[in-house]
Amino acid sequence: MATTETSPLSLDFSVIRDLRKQAGLTLQQVSDRSGLSIASLSKLERNQNLVELETLHRLARVFGLSASDLLSLAESPTAHRKTVHRYRSGPFDFEKIAFQGVDLFHATATAGGSLQHPEAHGDDYEICWVRSGRVHIAFSHEQHTLGPGEALKFDAVLPHTYEILEDAELIIAHLTKTHRF
Repeated sequence: MATTETSPLSLDFSVIRDLRKQAGLTLQQVSDRSGLSIASLSKLERNQNLVELETLHRLARVFGLSASDLLSLAESPTAHRKTVHRYRSGPFDFEKIAFQGVDLFHATATAGGSLQHPEAHGDDYEICWVRSGRVHIAFSHEQHTLGPGEALKFDAVLPHTYEILEDAELIIAHLTKTHRF
C-alpha cells in the first residue's frame, strides 16, 4: 500500500494532482487558470507546502468546486468502508448501509404486507427502486404502483405508505437534503 506524506494538519493535497489529471490539465494550464506558480502547485501536490485560503479558493474554481469542497477532499480519506446492518420492520427485511448524506437499503417483503408509518425520516429525499415484484406507494393526495425496473423519488417528510402487492425486492435510498443559507 502506497503512503503519501501529509501536511502537519493531516491534509492531503495530492488530491489536486488527481483532480488535475482527471480534468486532463497540465500544471501549466492550472497555473494559467489559477494565477499560481507551477512551483507552488507542484509543491502543493506533493504536500510540501501549506495552503492559504486564497490559494484554496483559486484552485477550487479551476475544478468547478467550492473552497470547502476542495478542503473536504483534502481532509477525507479516499474511501469509507461500512458493514451492513440487518433488521426487520413491518413486512420488510432490511439490509442497511449508512454514509454521511445517504442511507441505502436493500429490502425484501412478502405480498400482503404494508408499512403505514415508515421509520422516522429526517428532512430527506427518498428513492424507491423496485427490482422485482409490485409495490404500491400512497401519499395523502397521490398514489403510485411500481413494478420491476421502476423507481419513485419523493420528499420523505410527506406521510407515505408502502403496500406490497407481490413479493418484492427493493432498493431504497434516503438522501439528506442540503440546506445552504
